[in-house]
Amino acid sequence: MKVSIALDQCQGHSLCHLQAPEVFDLDEVDGFSVVRLPDGTVPPELEAAVRTAAAACPERAIIVRP
Repeated sequence: MKVSIALDQCQGHSLCHLQAPEVFDLDEVDGFSVVRLPDGTVPPELEAAVRTAAAACPERAIIVRP
């Protein structure tokens, strides 16, 4: 599974960071979410947390691909 963020949709609610802090971080400059994983590949043990984070995003800015 890979994850990314549509930066043009992110509003910086930080709900993804609350759900999966190992995967999502907040940019120190603008407060928008960023993926902490170098190439966006999610380890199997964090896949459920990423799906929960994607579902929690009010802007639907989290893109999850198989």
